[in-house]
Amino acid sequence: MVLDKKIAEKTADLLLQIKAIKLNPQEPFTWSSGWKSPIYCDNRMVLSYPKVRNFVKKSLADQLKQRFGKPDVIAGVATGGIGIGALVAEYLDLPFVYVRPEAKKHGRKNQIEGFLEPGQKVVVIEDLISTGKSSLNAIKALKNAEAKVEGMIAIFSYGFDLAKENFEEEGVEFGVLSNYQTLINLAIDQNYLKQEDQQKLESWRKDPANW
Repeated sequence: MVLDKKIAEKTADLLLQIKAIKLNPQEPFTWSSGWKSPIYCDNRMVLSYPKVRNFVKKSLADQLKQRFGKPDVIAGVATGGIGIGALVAEYLDLPFVYVRPEAKKHGRKNQIEGFLEPGQKVVVIEDLISTGKSSLNAIKALKNAEAKVEGMIAIFSYGFDLAKENFEEEGVEFGVLSNYQTLINLAIDQNYLKQEDQQKLESWRKDPANW
């Protein structure tokens, strides 16, 4: 996974500016998993800022075409990938579906919402990759629906080794606009963080479950 340095730095800078990403090594956030973390990322904030939204949309679409060509369908992962995924689909003039974490318990009991035919080529859009489990859960649902999943593109990744291993195990290629290391380097350069906080942030990324 090779990053475009210019796009990676611009993405990280914009996410910091709109406070989609917050850094606080001194008073860590608690994730839903129970993990303590010096970083909190909510890329849904992108949707509220038109200039940022348009930059992210175009950058995702450009990387998608470069990596995978033009698919038949764009799929967003609920919930964070729905809004930006729909924008990418609109930009590329492609159909859009989204994938729930699990099938509904009522109505048509769909896990995939929208029209998807067996054999169609799909690229998945995600807002954030942490361990990769929720992303890969969506990909498995698409494969079970007999879609041909070309790969995934996300706005940001924490860069966990576990995520890389999980994607490799499933044989799924993925790309991101920016990642944790780019963010930390930029945050130090722009005085969002003090140099002494860098070690804490790097140690967390290496072993977040036990930090």
